[in-house]
Amino acid sequence: IPPPTPSHQPGRVYFFFLYVLFALVSDHTLFCCVQKKPLSAVIKEVCDGWNLPGPDNYALQYADGVQTYITESGRCAEDLYKGIQSSDSGVRCDSLKELAKVSTDVTFAQEFISRDGHLLLVKIVEDSGDLNMSNVIMTHTLSGFMELMDHGIVSWENLSSVFIKKIASFVNAKLTDASIQQVSLDILESMVLSSHSLFLEVKQEITMERLIAHLQQHLWPIEFICVFLLTPMDCYSQEQRDILHNLRLAAFETETENSLNHERRRSLCAKEFKKLGFSNNSNPGQDLVRTPPGLLALDTMCYFAARYTDAYSRFVLENSSREDKHECPFGRSSIQLTLILCEILRIGEPPSETGSDYHPVFFSQDRLMEELFCVCIQLINKTWKEMRATQEDFDKVMQVVREQITRTLSSKPTSLELFKNKVNALNYSEILKLRQTERLHQEETLALPVVELKERLKPELLELIRQQRLNRLCQGTMFRKISSRRRQDKLWYCRLSPNHKMLHYGDAEEDTDSPTIEALQKKIPVADIKGLLTGKDCPHMKEHKGKQNKEILDLAFSITYDVEEDSLNFIAPSRTDFCLWTDGLSVLLGRDMTSESMRSELEILLSMEIKLRLLDLENVTIPESAPAVPKPPSNYNFCYDFSQTEQ
Repeated sequence: IPPPTPSHQPGRVYFFFLYVLFALVSDHTLFCCVQKKPLSAVIKEVCDGWNLPGPDNYALQYADGVQTYITESGRCAEDLYKGIQSSDSGVRCDSLKELAKVSTDVTFAQEFISRDGHLLLVKIVEDSGDLNMSNVIMTHTLSGFMELMDHGIVSWENLSSVFIKKIASFVNAKLTDASIQQVSLDILESMVLSSHSLFLEVKQEITMERLIAHLQQHLWPIEFICVFLLTPMDCYSQEQRDILHNLRLAAFETETENSLNHERRRSLCAKEFKKLGFSNNSNPGQDLVRTPPGLLALDTMCYFAARYTDAYSRFVLENSSREDKHECPFGRSSIQLTLILCEILRIGEPPSETGSDYHPVFFSQDRLMEELFCVCIQLINKTWKEMRATQEDFDKVMQVVREQITRTLSSKPTSLELFKNKVNALNYSEILKLRQTERLHQEETLALPVVELKERLKPELLELIRQQRLNRLCQGTMFRKISSRRRQDKLWYCRLSPNHKMLHYGDAEEDTDSPTIEALQKKIPVADIKGLLTGKDCPHMKEHKGKQNKEILDLAFSITYDVEEDSLNFIAPSRTDFCLWTDGLSVLLGRDMTSESMRSELEILLSMEIKLRLLDLENVTIPESAPAVPKPPSNYNFCYDFSQTEQ
């Protein structure tokens, strides 16, 4: 068939000559093909016309002498290639948008690149200053280009300097659209990682100050990519060594150091760095290679030495005067403490949507991380002395310090001073007492006889919870209806009959506290209820798919009845009511209760019942197993014979 002409538009009907050659016979037939049809459907029609089996074994070929076969990807690539060059901005924008989507397919990418489509995108970017181009078109252009280049079909080194400068200008400009900056940073990152020459070229165009400015924005994709881009461009600096030497000089004032030769001065530095507690005496910067905490540990050490100079000097000199095995290493302790604080405070981790930890102390102090470090590094020295620790006990000391910090933060101190007082009051002896109490409590609750007692009590307590749930359903609850516009305006009431055989429900007024059963017009026999659905499985949640928020989704439940075609849909007023109703309906259906409220209540009841049962056994050690039954006596002469009558 002849190649498509420039006037080709999808959806129009064209007449093509199709030549099918056989070994002995050739035939020509005129076919009418609709371009919107899939190519496989067109081939199947042709094969059916000649009664040829296996249409998957055939393909269409251009009749211009070139061995080029028509494929879906090739046809799509040709359409988009022409659409991008269209003078109509709407067609061009739609084509670029579609290109960004389909370029993830490697087959399409090969077809499009074979037509020099990537060069067309490069030209669009290079000429963007001369054209009145919208941000949307430029975003789609860069996105499509990035997807094509990700396949590795074309080398990054083939790009022109004009293109690189244009991409860099998008990053350097302050008023550039955020989506354009994001894709531009992504492209520059790939350039930097692919070639050293491109790295040098990008380095000349992008300033470190501009990248840092991007990090200060609140758009996390840009921040994320900037961090990756900063990593290969961060050259080695002498600043770290200078800071470490300033730490040493602040601790050990040596007036005669300048008069020493190079070898003796180097030996003196190594000796003093050892006293500071660094593992690598000759190059202490190697101790800071690990990330986290990396250079954050160095920053906190410098802050402590500069802000609390006396405390810093006292820490270092006090431990320098001890024996080598009893000295607390400042450098090693600082690095480990910074890591502990990062883990406890979740520094460096992405924000959690479900996190519930809240520390008021963060809002009472500037530079809280550094101030916490200053308090806790002195706590380490204090705990070290209380434990009479040696170098071999370093990990044990840090475990105790972690526990001291965690327990103190769990009390939610509102100020740094309050934190300092509490953490210092929680000394090593107090930690031991708390550990002992928790261990004894755990042993009591995990002892085999206690576990067996729990299992015996559980059925009785579960039955108590079941009755409470049914009583709650008999009292009834006011629910809100959700209209098609997601408005919760109308009210209705539902309650279980006292004999647990009927669910009565009907509309209610807001000022009505608890309508009587007679006032509720509708009812459903419990025997007709077939199932209980929750969350997104509910019919009223499926009707509004994509519109419901998570809060409503967590409160939705439905009961199905008859032949599972009808349902009664609920939106609980609170999570507590949701748990009460789903548990109660599960009891009516003969199923197990599964709500978190039931598990919590069962644990509380079991704990109270166990404590009451064990009151008489206070200070009595509960054995792991029952005592052995003694052997029977050799005779029973000690027994009184009541059969003999008294004389």
